[in-house]
Amino acid sequence: RLHVSARAQGRSAILEKFGGAATGPAPHLRRSGGAASVKAMLLEWCRARTRGYQHVDVQNFSGSWGSGLAFCALLHSFFPDAFDYGALEPGARHHNLTLAFATAEERAGCPPLLDVQDLLRLRVPDAKCVYTYVQELYRCLVAKGLVKTKKR
Repeated sequence: RLHVSARAQGRSAILEKFGGAATGPAPHLRRSGGAASVKAMLLEWCRARTRGYQHVDVQNFSGSWGSGLAFCALLHSFFPDAFDYGALEPGARHHNLTLAFATAEERAGCPPLLDVQDLLRLRVPDAKCVYTYVQELYRCLVAKGLVKTKKR
C-alpha cells in the first residue's frame, strides 16, 4: 500500500475542490531559475500594475493583499470602468474582496479560487493561496489578450 504524504493529500483536495489545475507556472512566466524567479517576476508584475493606487503597496503574496485593495487595484488597472476605485475603503475587506473576485470572474473569466469568508477569518492571507490565485488571474488575462507577452 502506498504511503501518501499530507502535502500530497492537501494537493489532491485542492485539485478536487477546483476541478483540476493547470500545470506549471503561468504562461510566459517560465524562465531559468525555477519557481522562485517565477514568483518574483509575478510579484514584480503585480507591483508595476498597482503602482500609484492609494492604500496599495504590494511587497509579498500575503499581508499586502489582506484589505482586498491590491486585488481591486490589479483588476482596476485592466478594467477601469468596472468600478470606482477611489470610493473603496481599506477597512471594507468583505466588500473589496467580493468586488475583486466578482470582477475577475466576470471580466477576466478567472475562476473564484479564493473564498471571501476564508480570507476574512485570517488576519493575514495565506501566501500560497494568494500566489495561486494571482497566477490564475494572470493566465486568464493572457488568454484574453490583455497581457502582452514576449514570444519565445
